[in-house]
Amino acid sequence: MPRTPAIIRRMPFESDAMEVPEIIEVKTTRVACDGGGALGHPKVYLEMGDENFVECPYCDRRFVLKAEAH
Repeated sequence: MPRTPAIIRRMPFESDAMEVPEIIEVKTTRVACDGGGALGHPKVYLEMGDENFVECPYCDRRFVLKAEAH
């Protein structure tokens, strides 16, 4: 007797959901990020250059220059 293939459905789990990176408004074009909390990452200094934002390469936090700082 032939076997019927089992249908496997993957249920979405909370850990599979993509988190939206944190957005932090700042007043300067140079910022520091350590990931925050006890399980952060090494402290890095980031420069916006000609942009009005910069993203942390470790935790994807986005630092956005406040409108009044332009």
